Amino acid sequence: MKLLISTKRGEIQRMFPPMKMILHALVLFGFVASLTAEDGFVPLFNGKDLTGWTNVNCASNTWTATNGLIYCTGAPIGELRTTRMYQNFILEAEWRHLKPKGNAGIFVWADALTAPGQPFIRGIEVQILDGRESDWYTSDGDIFPIHGAKMIPVNGRGGDRAYPTEKRSKPSPEWNHYRIECVDGAISLAVNGKVVTQGHSASPRKGYICLESEGSPIEFRNLRIKELPVKEAIAPEHIAKPDEGFQSLYTGIDLSGWQVTPEIQKRWQAKDWILEHDGKRSEGEEDPHLWSEEEYGDFILVADWRWVNKPTTNDFPIILPDGTIARDADGAIKKEKAPSAGDSGIYLRGNDKSQVNIWCYPIGSGEVYGYRDDKEVSAEVRAAVTPRVKADHPIGQWNRFIITMRGDRLTVVLNGKTVIENAQLPGVPAKGRIALQHHGAPIQFANIFVRKLD
Repeated sequence: MKLLISTKRGEIQRMFPPMKMILHALVLFGFVASLTAEDGFVPLFNGKDLTGWTNVNCASNTWTATNGLIYCTGAPIGELRTTRMYQNFILEAEWRHLKPKGNAGIFVWADALTAPGQPFIRGIEVQILDGRESDWYTSDGDIFPIHGAKMIPVNGRGGDRAYPTEKRSKPSPEWNHYRIECVDGAISLAVNGKVVTQGHSASPRKGYICLESEGSPIEFRNLRIKELPVKEAIAPEHIAKPDEGFQSLYTGIDLSGWQVTPEIQKRWQAKDWILEHDGKRSEGEEDPHLWSEEEYGDFILVADWRWVNKPTTNDFPIILPDGTIARDADGAIKKEKAPSAGDSGIYLRGNDKSQVNIWCYPIGSGEVYGYRDDKEVSAEVRAAVTPRVKADHPIGQWNRFIITMRGDRLTVVLNGKTVIENAQLPGVPAKGRIALQHHGAPIQFANIFVRKLD
C-alpha cells in the first residue's frame, strides 16, 4: 500500500490503465466491503439462490432468485422465511413494488408456520405498501403485531399500530431502503435513511424473518443482517414457534400434489390461500374426494377448515362418551338440536374407515366414525375414537386440526384441545394417501402442512 501511494502518477498509469488499476486495488485490499458495509453485517441473501430461506406456504415459482434479486409474483398470499431464528439484530433491505398500489411486508420475530385460519404468520410486521392511505394505515412504514403477537407502539393512534412520523417512501417502481433494528423487544424502522417508526415491548422477540407475498409483484435486494449482543436469556413465551419440518401440501394457486380428475376440477377450486369445495354434485356424480399424490405412513398433519353455508337447526343423535348412542326407556334414539352446515372429514392412510370427521354433531369434530360405529371392534376402541370434548369454533369460523398418526395410533388436537388421544385403529393400513372429503356441503381448507415421522 505504501508503495502505491508513493509511486508517481505517471508510473501508476503505466502499471495499470486507470479503471483497471482502481478495480484491482479495491479487490486486492477488500475496499469494496469496507466502503459498502459496516463491521458485522453479513448477507441474508446470496444473490443467486434461496439458500437460507424456506418457502412456507407458496407455490414453487412464487419466490425466485435472479440477478441479485429476490422476485415475488405476489400469488398466493404467503411468506418466505429465514431457516433460522434471530433475536437482536439490524436488518437492511431494499425493495420496490413493480406495480402501483402494491402490498407486501417484512415480518420479524415470526413463527415458523402460518396462524390458524390465516395466510400470515404471527409476528411483527413492517409494512411495505405503495400509494395507499387511510385513517388506519399508511404507505410510509407502519409497524404492527399480527395474529397473536404483541407490541406497544410509539406514535400510535389508540391501537397497537405504530405510525411513521414522516413520509419518506418513494413510489413504484423506485427502490426504497429499510433499516430495521430489533433489540430486546424494541423495534425501529428507518426509511431511506431516517428513523420514522418505532415500537417496544414486543412478543415474540425472537423468531424468523419473513418476506411477504400479498397480491402484487415485488423485488428485494441487498438484504443483510448484523446480529447484536443478547444480554440475558428471554422467557419461553417470547420465543416464536420453531420450525418442526412441516411441508406445505397446497400451493395456493393450483392442485399440484393432488390427484386431479375432471370431477375434481369441477368441484375443488384454488382460491389463493384457500382451497374450496363448492358443495355441489351433478346427477349420478359421486362425491369427489381430493386425494394426495404421495402416500404417508407415520405423520403429523396440520389442516385448517371452516364451513361456508349459513347454519340451519337440525336434530342430531346424542352420542355418549363410550361411543354409543343414547336411548330413552323405550329404546328410541335421544336427539339434540344444534346448528348445522355440513359434513366432511379427512381420510388417513388411503381408506375411508380411518376418517377424522368434520361435522356439526353436538359431540364435536375429530371423531373416527368408521371405528366408533363398528360393532365388531372392542368397546375400548369405540370409546377412544369418541371426542372427549367438543372443541369446534362456531360455524363460519376457522378451525385447526393437528392430526398425528404413529403406527395404528391416532391423536387429534382441535383448536388447541386434545379431542382424541392415542386411540387405536385396528387394521389401519401402514401407509396411504391423505384425502379431503366432500360430503354434500361447501367447505374451505387452508394451511395444509405435513411432517413425516418415519
